[in-house]
Amino acid sequence: MRYDEFIGQVQHRGRMATRQAAEAATRATLETLGERLTAGAADDLAAQLPPELGAHLRRRREGLETRDLDTWLRTVARREEAERPEAAYHARVVLDVLRDAVSPGQVDKAMAQLPPDLRSLWSAGSEGEWDGPRA
Repeated sequence: MRYDEFIGQVQHRGRMATRQAAEAATRATLETLGERLTAGAADDLAAQLPPELGAHLRRRREGLETRDLDTWLRTVARREEAERPEAAYHARVVLDVLRDAVSPGQVDKAMAQLPPDLRSLWSAGSEGEWDGPRA
């Protein structure tokens, strides 16, 4: 999937008014996800994405983070400069598009490294209900 297509899908699925909003949500989500994955898993996902997107997964890596879902979502919201409920939805959208952009095996490898609550966010997709934290 090309960069423009990925961002366009995030903007469309997330019902975002601007391309810049889709880029901010994508950057915030991928950077925060990349901090939660091992370097190998982040690199494997990044290798299947356009370089501009893969760089977000590799950025800000300070070692494996052990964040719970609430902390992870607050980090995404802060980086996206959005309210937490909006950022949570945008993260679901970005993860949904990411799932479509890379091979199922890479998604499985990455999800295996995540705690159950964060896996549930990724598994939920951008449509339908998600029983995650509402705070």
